Amino acid sequence: MKKWFLLLLVGLLSLTLAACGGNDEAGEQGTEGTNENKKLVVGASAVPHAEVLEKAKELLKEKGIDLEIEVFTDYILPNVALHEKEIDANYFQTPGYLALQMEDNPDFDFVSVGEIHKEPIGIYSKEFNNLNELPDGAKIIMSNSFSDHGRILPIFEREGIITLKEGVGDQARVEDIVDNPKNLDFSTLIEAKLLASSFENGEGDAVVINTNYALEGGVNIAEDGIAFEGDDVVPANLIVINKGDEEREEIKALVEVLKSDEIKQFIKEEYAGAVITVE
Repeated sequence: MKKWFLLLLVGLLSLTLAACGGNDEAGEQGTEGTNENKKLVVGASAVPHAEVLEKAKELLKEKGIDLEIEVFTDYILPNVALHEKEIDANYFQTPGYLALQMEDNPDFDFVSVGEIHKEPIGIYSKEFNNLNELPDGAKIIMSNSFSDHGRILPIFEREGIITLKEGVGDQARVEDIVDNPKNLDFSTLIEAKLLASSFENGEGDAVVINTNYALEGGVNIAEDGIAFEGDDVVPANLIVINKGDEEREEIKALVEVLKSDEIKQFIKEEYAGAVITVE
């Protein structure tokens, strides 16, 4: 009788364990079957890049992607963060700056996957209305980023204010100026992010400011801008990723959304020509 009772107890325990095991397996299958959104982290300058990305959030959510935006206040850390894989992509730089960064940092293995918008660099003055009004010896404050100099100096050359060494193109540096009739003093010691403050503080006769920092700093682009890059030469701002991530569905979706008609319309309405979409 005792043996029979023990056998019955063992059988009941076996059935119970089997049932529990079946429930665990079903639970695991249920977890695997849930459709959670994928996360995508993108580093960007505050204006206009992060604002454009904020607009893109809902469009990406519809594609099953939760966009997280990490805002950077300089041009150095977004590439460091990308290299360290703390972010999946960044959105702030032009081809010239990207090339210079990769040249200076051999460990960076980046590629661009999309041109999104253009930001013409502007020259701003509180006192003068155009470059021809600048007095002899006028102080021009510009970024300490060499990649910007090749964009800035041709603006002065186009207006006939200086002459650059033949053939330097977008690689122009201050030392490439071969004729400077007004003896303009080009100061290149200030970080790009501080240029708007320099302008508002009345430093220099003219200050050359990247559009994103002009917008962020509250500079009145329409009223205080006295000369700008030509639309035909403005480089595009890029979506940059680590090489090898080109086929990631989240990256493809990001580029697709940022090139969509909805985002183009937002840029045109929000920035009134200060930011130009890439068609």
